[in-house]
Amino acid sequence: MARRLVLVVDDDPRYLKLLRFNLESSGYRVVGAATGKEAVHAAASLRPDVVLLDLMLPELDGYEVCRRIREFSAVPIIMVSAMGEVVDKVRGLKLGADDYITKPFSAEELLARVETVLRRSQGLAAPPPAQVALGDVTVDLARRRVTRGGRELRLRPTEYRLLHCLASNVGRTMTPKEIQEKVWGQEYREHYEGLRAHIYRLRRKIEPDPEHPIYLVTRHGIGYMLSAGPGAGTE
Repeated sequence: MARRLVLVVDDDPRYLKLLRFNLESSGYRVVGAATGKEAVHAAASLRPDVVLLDLMLPELDGYEVCRRIREFSAVPIIMVSAMGEVVDKVRGLKLGADDYITKPFSAEELLARVETVLRRSQGLAAPPPAQVALGDVTVDLARRRVTRGGRELRLRPTEYRLLHCLASNVGRTMTPKEIQEKVWGQEYREHYEGLRAHIYRLRRKIEPDPEHPIYLVTRHGIGYMLSAGPGAGTE
């Protein structure tokens, strides 16, 4: 059986070395990341079994790293911080963290928490892919980029959020209300025609033939679905 891979994210090399020693001594494989951007890239490319995520990081803090990883992966995340306030723990858990451990902690406590989140994750559905391919268009959920034929596709912020929402749920029909809440927030009150206008503009950028869409399809009377292949339905 392959050893489990732990991604340890901490900008303190001494602490990273200590965590690596404790984890490798217990049979885990360890890869380190010193910045938030490195952490997101490693989570997407290496697909670790657990992420130990420090909150105080350069470039992106631990909360933002957690949020971005949750856009494309269900990997168990244990937040690590010297801050022990309840509000910090609650914020981390709401963003999708599975556990929260406060520095300083013993090697025994660390290992126990890693083993616990691994047990919880067993039997869960596989995480969504880090990328979704729509013909020559690639939606990279990890790097937050959309390319067409290898060249970056220029999307407006709202267009990207809409495409990201649908790509994160590829193959599943989403209702207009569900899409509106995820893309614009629960306070969104724009008329349904507003969403249709955004769908229309997005199709003109990702579909081979926007008048006969094969990727961003309409399920009449239900909503919209992003399909990874043609023949799923048309407007």
